[in-house]
Amino acid sequence: MNRNLWLLALCQGLFLTNNVVFIAINGLVGLQLAPFGWMATLPVMGYVVGGALATPLVARSQTLWGRKVSFQIGLAVGAGSAALCAWAAFRGDFWLLCAATVVAGYYSANGGLYRFAAAELSAPDYREKAVSLVLAGGLLGAVAGPNLASATRTLFPVPFAGAYIALVAVALLGMACMAAIRFEAQPPVLNAAGEVARGRPLGELMRQPAFVVAILGAALGYGVMNLLMAATPLAMQVCGFDFSASALVLEWHVIGMFAPGFVTGHLIKRFGVLPIMGVGVLLNFACVVVALMGVELHHFGIALFLLGVGWNFLFTGSTTLSLTAYRPEEKDRAQAAINFCVYATLALSAFSSGVLVTTQGWTLLNAGSLVPIAVTGVALMWLALQRRRAAAQA
Repeated sequence: MNRNLWLLALCQGLFLTNNVVFIAINGLVGLQLAPFGWMATLPVMGYVVGGALATPLVARSQTLWGRKVSFQIGLAVGAGSAALCAWAAFRGDFWLLCAATVVAGYYSANGGLYRFAAAELSAPDYREKAVSLVLAGGLLGAVAGPNLASATRTLFPVPFAGAYIALVAVALLGMACMAAIRFEAQPPVLNAAGEVARGRPLGELMRQPAFVVAILGAALGYGVMNLLMAATPLAMQVCGFDFSASALVLEWHVIGMFAPGFVTGHLIKRFGVLPIMGVGVLLNFACVVVALMGVELHHFGIALFLLGVGWNFLFTGSTTLSLTAYRPEEKDRAQAAINFCVYATLALSAFSSGVLVTTQGWTLLNAGSLVPIAVTGVALMWLALQRRRAAAQA
């Protein structure tokens, strides 16, 4: 871990602090302000819809101005959108809150590229560990996010308005850290004719089995995680738990998401990317089993912790797998495609979580999540079979 990677890990932690606070409070604020209960998670969905819509804009800014400038723009948008969320809370304006979270999605789309930037700040044979360790910076969000939300919840007469204001400071701190990172300029890749290589079109990239499975693992793994995580504060409130209990469960969930980052890269190096992603699928399945066993505090806590570790294995593995499927000159379009699929899935899962948990209940929500978990597992087995056949032919 060089100095730049440590600073990027800190930026990742501040980014996740923003995300955890949004997840912890947006559904509850939405429930207070929404015209109908089933609309409670629309502010959560707005955040990921904004991320999906922003992915092509972010890819363009990365190409034009490079990593650092693009990341700083994202942080500035993060600070402004958090201030707008606070204003919406003070006014009691549900639709302004939704619009503000859509704008905040631009910050999310930028932050979603920190893990790819980690691979560029390290030696080629250290990429897996660099990605994993920068993602481990999210531990800061695991601790700071829930506690920040709890500490600032009653800072003003309007519940959670103080949490949004605190996120403005978090984004400004991220800007200061990002300013200290040195991103080396990537030399242009030339083709045989001496011209700047443009790489393969996205359609050709999408026909690669490894690229397809990397997208499925990242998108469905994140989608299942978001489906259950976004619904948890609402489900716990229905079950009679106060916000401090929900914050504790979310804290352990995010610890599960990022604490394994200190070893996930080593595990991928030793056992291979597909087996580690397979373990992630099994952990997601175990999460659902525990969640269906009851609605006591320990059921919520254990289930969300297993969900977090499963997400880490799937997301880190998917990122590592994707690095083998595109060339340097193709990185902007490839990474934008991956993040767009992730955010589109997150948008669907965020909306579905609110609808399902308020109309069908916690049990059906968990049972339905078994479908994308199974699809991810089948995709991993398909890719493993493809690779085994290719090795046999070779």
